[in-house]
Amino acid sequence: MKTERTFQELLAITRRVIQAFDAAEQRPWTIETTMIELMKQVGDLARHIMTIEQYYLPDRAIDPNYATTPQEIGDELADILFCVIRVAEHYQIDLEEAHVNARRKEFHYVGLEADF
Repeated sequence: MKTERTFQELLAITRRVIQAFDAAEQRPWTIETTMIELMKQVGDLARHIMTIEQYYLPDRAIDPNYATTPQEIGDELADILFCVIRVAEHYQIDLEEAHVNARRKEFHYVGLEADF
């Protein structure tokens, strides 16, 4: 059963996980470390999508290192969101407001009035 959560609840969950990781890691994560992890996660997402969309040579279809599912793509997207939230937290950015403002700018760019 899927539980509905607000964006603020997702942020709170992420903050708790960040605190747990901070306590368990061998050394503190810097913003640079977070950015490296973000790029790694984007690369993992690209590999899963390239695999599931069959852009690789056929031999990779039987290579267990390239096995993938939509669930694994979801996991990578969630890991990317985690890193993005970490970056926003580092710079004290209200990610929800930043997202809404960016979408308003896009509406304006295409000649529409945002009603949100």
